[in-house]
Amino acid sequence: MSQGLGAGMMGLITGLHPLFTAVLALPLLHERLNVRQWVGIGIGVLGVALIVSPKLGSVEGIPPHALVVGLLATLSLTLGTIWQKRSKPQMDLRVNAAIQFVGAFVLTAPLAYALEAGRFDGSPALYGALAWAVFGLSVGGISIMLYLLRRGAASKVAPLLYLSPPIAGLMALALFGEALSAVQVGGMVLAVVGAFAARR
Repeated sequence: MSQGLGAGMMGLITGLHPLFTAVLALPLLHERLNVRQWVGIGIGVLGVALIVSPKLGSVEGIPPHALVVGLLATLSLTLGTIWQKRSKPQMDLRVNAAIQFVGAFVLTAPLAYALEAGRFDGSPALYGALAWAVFGLSVGGISIMLYLLRRGAASKVAPLLYLSPPIAGLMALALFGEALSAVQVGGMVLAVVGAFAARR
């Protein structure tokens, strides 16, 4: 995003994760999706596109390298989901999460050292955001995802990510007063319908 890829476009690219997972789960996990699940995935992608549409901006202004990195990030999430399902779904969730965090640290620490300024803003707002990122997103989100992968197919867990844009939109409305257009509300409905249709 710092290289010019807008939040809307990144949200749309991330919304392709369930589609990527469904396509790769067929040859790698031998998971078969029925027509209803494929339709649900398509509806979810359309819903996400409508939700983020006001923030998409001009497609001509997107730097190709930033677009490639965004696609690689989504593909990495997809491959990580499939690897998790294939490898050790019955492993203790705490151990499993710790392994994932160590792996993420090994990959991101050199990049952070090379690309970041090396300053830390010790403001209360930053500590609050950091606490939410660590406990809410990392520990909470990863634990829930690992638990769901242990209990079900990867192609049925991935569509739950369609619920993120509607929830983010509602949180932005409640916390920051960001208005939602009729198109975005329609997209939220489609994203929820797509998520649950793809899971059946």
